[in-house]
Amino acid sequence: MSSIRLSVALAGVILLGGAFVTHAKEGTSSRKIVLVAGETAKVDKVGHHDYLAGCKCLEVLLRQTDGVDVVQVTDGWPDADSVFDNANAIVFYTDGGGKQAFLESPDRIAKVQALADAGVGLVMIHQAVDFPESFAEQGKKWIGGLYINGQSGRGHWDSKHVEFPNHAITRGVTPWQINDGWLNGLRFVDGLQGVEPLVWSGKEYAGSRAGLDGDIVGWAFERPAGGRSFSFTGLDAHSAWSLPGMRKLVVNGVLWSAGVEISADGAACEIDDDWLELMQTPREPKKTAEPTRR
Repeated sequence: MSSIRLSVALAGVILLGGAFVTHAKEGTSSRKIVLVAGETAKVDKVGHHDYLAGCKCLEVLLRQTDGVDVVQVTDGWPDADSVFDNANAIVFYTDGGGKQAFLESPDRIAKVQALADAGVGLVMIHQAVDFPESFAEQGKKWIGGLYINGQSGRGHWDSKHVEFPNHAITRGVTPWQINDGWLNGLRFVDGLQGVEPLVWSGKEYAGSRAGLDGDIVGWAFERPAGGRSFSFTGLDAHSAWSLPGMRKLVVNGVLWSAGVEISADGAACEIDDDWLELMQTPREPKKTAEPTRR
């Protein structure tokens, strides 16, 4: 598809999103949400770890709630930190394991800490929750729980999600089933203080709560010093956005983190599968090894 056609198509997506706007109560102040997409690898399967496409999708979905201002940042970090000025929530959808751009320098780490100290909502999706052990204690103060290499688990498996605890983020969330890439076996703050588990997934117990703390893959966190955080370790593939229940959970979580009141039916988050496909970042296929000649 040509870049011109794609640009026109994506412009249509934004217009499509506007058709589903949910009006906030009179007098509600606007909320600024910054979406930070990690670098999307040029060589990979289309739709895999497509952080850029995921943030494009989130923008369309979030704009369906009136009074929400969305700012996009690509390649992991903005050119100027002023992008974060007056933000109510920051969403990081990135690679992990220390590859997060927000961990690349002391200045950036200090900036995220300053945002947290100011009560700004923090949201981390998929591998963004994978922190180096050296940042574990600080990271847990930001989002309540982390993936730590050698201590946590990860993989792909089938899971069915049919029940959710009573929380603003789960309002209007409908059941879904999926084979997704998950990070679990996470390391949480002591006693799960301030953590509200919302979604579970594991190889043995699938999507039920039977796996208890070890299978938590989505949670809300009320930070002790003020501010809200929401994390979700699914969304390995862009196609997962086609599931209405998962989509609503994530959109509700982002809005909740930004201090937006969630209605009884949850936030509006309609999008067509054709638009989701158009958002995907073009990729170069991985080269396969040539067979050895005998």
